[in-house]
Amino acid sequence: MEKHCSAPQSLSLAGSESKAFIYFICCVSAMGGLLFGYDWVVIGGAKPFYELYFGIADNPMMQGVAMTTALIGCLAGAMVAGALADRYGRKPLLMLSAVLFTLSAIGTGLFDDFTLFNIARFVGGVGIGVASALAPMYIAEVSPAEIRGRMVSLNQMTIVLGILSAQIVNMLLARDTSVAENMAWNVAWGWRWMFWAETLPAALFLIMSFFIPESPVYLLEVRGKRSEVRGDLSLLTSHKYRRILLLGLVIAVFQQWCGTNVIFNYAQEIFVGAGFDVDGMFINIVITGIANVVFTFVALYTIEKWGRRTLMLIGAGGLGLIYLTLGTCYFMEVKGVMMVVLVVTAISVYAMTLGPVTWTLLAEIFPNKIRGVAMATCTFALWVGCCTLTFSFPSMNAALGSSGTFWIYSVICICAFAFLYRRCPETKGKSLEELEKELTK
Repeated sequence: MEKHCSAPQSLSLAGSESKAFIYFICCVSAMGGLLFGYDWVVIGGAKPFYELYFGIADNPMMQGVAMTTALIGCLAGAMVAGALADRYGRKPLLMLSAVLFTLSAIGTGLFDDFTLFNIARFVGGVGIGVASALAPMYIAEVSPAEIRGRMVSLNQMTIVLGILSAQIVNMLLARDTSVAENMAWNVAWGWRWMFWAETLPAALFLIMSFFIPESPVYLLEVRGKRSEVRGDLSLLTSHKYRRILLLGLVIAVFQQWCGTNVIFNYAQEIFVGAGFDVDGMFINIVITGIANVVFTFVALYTIEKWGRRTLMLIGAGGLGLIYLTLGTCYFMEVKGVMMVVLVVTAISVYAMTLGPVTWTLLAEIFPNKIRGVAMATCTFALWVGCCTLTFSFPSMNAALGSSGTFWIYSVICICAFAFLYRRCPETKGKSLEELEKELTK
């Protein structure tokens, strides 16, 4: 049986030079993940300052708008990514995302009008939506089966490096808020430079994307057959693919509804609620970012040894227990280091399980002929989950308190554990063709 999709003929591991080239193009593609992570999290550190600048510090509705505008852009980007990737190829879409990241980074820090600020955030969100759908799919299509999980997890590694970069940049740029002059600078300029710092890596991503090839799967299979599947969404819901689509949608949405990402987007509320001031908040955010990176490195080594299914179950079950404990501590008004330990533990579990493994599974489980549109559909669902999670957190936190909010996340994780135990397959070490036969019986 030919295996040109899992070990493409043009990108064979026949020599160290070819192997190095595969690593190179995977790293370039994964730069979309770096910008995805930075753009997604930078707003959390800028939040205390741009809210004062735009006069929305006491307006929860407008705060929610500012935090979710980029996520709405993610929905738009993910919605069109699959169809455009099947029509024009993976490479042009990756280049487009780099352009959008660059424009958004410049515009978000430049505009003084709240509407224009949100438009720039929307543009960046479209870039995130495109990159999040295309980068893991492209990497899966150019990587041999024996290292595919590690290579797709590399995309998650760059995401968490982007997150950590944003956290460090935010901490370094935010001057001591106890000094009035420093606070005034933060409100006038600090938050702008937090966004502008993204411009350099975005431009580098655009330049490097010129040097990567088109996906062999697209060239050999999708382009030749695209007239058969272009725009045919009904194929996704056919009896043959219905179960795989449901699995992909649940995995995608659960990665967001597990609740971990509110720690990044609403770090201010979470750590202030745990008894820390704004300066202490920035230090704790960087601590969580370091844990995120360290345990994503762990995932690079465990994903091919332990397998995707095992890590997903560890993630769902572990987070369910941690959030149950965290909610109880909030209920009992526990403060200080204990709360930081629980938050860091939650981030660590997520980083070595649900974070990278979700993208790996989504890139693996769909057959070649529907992978583009299926990946885009699941990525769209993921960003719907992220958008609803982010928008609902302030209201849930206000109505139920931090304890009730994290208890709800705990219940969601436990329910997901039960679903994954019954439905999640093991995909490690199998070619994309083998998985297609196994999952479409």
